[in-house]
Amino acid sequence: MSDENVIIGIDLGTTNSGVGVIDTGFPVLIPGENGKRLTPSIVSYGKPKEPPVAGETAKRMSAQFPKSTIYSAKRLIGRRFNELSPEEVEDLAYSVVPGEEGWAGIQIHDSVQSPEAVSSHILSKLKNDAEAYLNRKVDRAVISVPAYFNEGQRQKTKWAATQAGLSVERIISEPTAAALAYGIDREHKKAKIAVYDLGGGTFDVSILELTEGVFEVLATSGNTRLGGDDIDQQLSQWIRRQIEENDGELPSSPEIEHRLREAAESAKIELSEKEDVEIQLPFITPEISWSGVCLRSQLAELARPIIEQTRTHCLRALQDAGLTLSDLDEVLLVGGQTRMPLVREYVGDVFGKTPNTSMDPDEAVARGATIQAGILSGALNQMVLLDVTPLSLGIETFGGLMNVIIPRNSTIPCKAGELFTTAVDFQEAMAVTILQGERELAQDNWKLGRMDIAFRKVKRGEARVGVQFEIDSDGLLHVLARDVETGHEERVQVESAVDVSDEDVEEMVAESVEHAFSDMEERRKIEAKGKAERLLATAETALKQAGEALSAETRTQIDEAMESLKSKVSEGTSKEIKAAMEALDQASLPLADALVEQAMEQAALKVLGQ
Repeated sequence: MSDENVIIGIDLGTTNSGVGVIDTGFPVLIPGENGKRLTPSIVSYGKPKEPPVAGETAKRMSAQFPKSTIYSAKRLIGRRFNELSPEEVEDLAYSVVPGEEGWAGIQIHDSVQSPEAVSSHILSKLKNDAEAYLNRKVDRAVISVPAYFNEGQRQKTKWAATQAGLSVERIISEPTAAALAYGIDREHKKAKIAVYDLGGGTFDVSILELTEGVFEVLATSGNTRLGGDDIDQQLSQWIRRQIEENDGELPSSPEIEHRLREAAESAKIELSEKEDVEIQLPFITPEISWSGVCLRSQLAELARPIIEQTRTHCLRALQDAGLTLSDLDEVLLVGGQTRMPLVREYVGDVFGKTPNTSMDPDEAVARGATIQAGILSGALNQMVLLDVTPLSLGIETFGGLMNVIIPRNSTIPCKAGELFTTAVDFQEAMAVTILQGERELAQDNWKLGRMDIAFRKVKRGEARVGVQFEIDSDGLLHVLARDVETGHEERVQVESAVDVSDEDVEEMVAESVEHAFSDMEERRKIEAKGKAERLLATAETALKQAGEALSAETRTQIDEAMESLKSKVSEGTSKEIKAAMEALDQASLPLADALVEQAMEQAALKVLGQ
């Protein structure tokens, strides 16, 4: 495909965003620098005069800079300040103020930024990720927006894209994008569909009618102030009550609220897969540490009043479309909050129909926007759907884990890749072991092949090796590993990526279910160990650079936290390792401040020296 024809698809979400491109006739979501296909819709402006950063880095900065780290900006795009209710802005860590011409603005240090200006940084991040993945310039995009967005909101979204260097080829409504991603147009020539979209910050339900490949939005309803964030807030308040019952009143501060919300969100996600979860908050204040267990049933009790608010919107949308429940052919789920068992059960009760859960709800809209981009660019004219991958394909990573690159049931032909780095100083080569299976540990999956890619000796984390898997229309797997710095690459072809007997597939899937909990705990433990070792190495380096600036008491606290973490790495569980890491993070805050001050002093001396 020529550079001129490359069009990317973007889901600019309230909580997370995604970007994709048609590659080998298949919509591929592009991973960011951290390897994740979803990018947090967060922009941090840090300290005054610091350049803004977006995505995962900004999310990490939110604890340190809660008032200048902006999230959920999409809720404010194209809205007048005087239209906002106090409830919409009172729980935000940052300040919403009147902007130019009465539009809602965001106070950032000594200036006021528009929500679309904030969003432009997210779009710029997605554009850069796409260019790095494709190794070419990208300046055309299809962007999805909520069906209820008015023309003003759509124009401001286009303006944000223009600021990011993107020409918007088409705006597509999110429910239409979701329907494309689910393949409704391939399964039905005529159909009536409900798209239930519950994300982190907003809820909407749309009724669509498909006629010979053309989608029409018949009706939409929703609440721009209803979503998973509200469940997080309820759970964080529940955690606060548990703490205060045992330890007395807990102070209120942006830092404490951030930790409570972060713990609540993490617990909520785990409870979609587990019946109970242990929540640990070490040193939430210097005097208070807390841990406790939350049951899925307790979360459901907190969340149900929030979820029940969606019923009225569902029935209203149906009524506005002139339809009854029996008229619907499909109910599609979109948005990360629909992973929650309570939500899926509730949607089934409201519509009297089991919802379609075949698509990743977090990725559906981005995939649909990518499909629309492929249609506009001509990349999907020759699309052929021949088969699906019977089992997941990936490589062995540090600690003996399997990293999935092409998931099970991916339609072929398809292509996917990720960037990897080294975990040991001064490695000369990386072994790429190709695996097939559904287990978390590499040793429990089938080994299909291996190659070694050589590179220059560098410190751990500095090497960049791109690994790409491609399954062609004949079911052959081609694996390429390339040193990003030199371009040196190795290739291997595997004959049996798709040709696997049904009995072997069933046995592998059954084993993955049987060992799911033990496998996942082992993965968590290995991943936690890796993160802990990196954190310890970072702390040791930082102490050498700025340790002298710390008080003896602070130095002792850091040393004790490091020793505690080392002991947990040797013999602790994943939860104990994570708790020890959080304790070290908290103890190291003065060290981080000392490093920043040291860097500023050095920069000032350099300027004076010039």
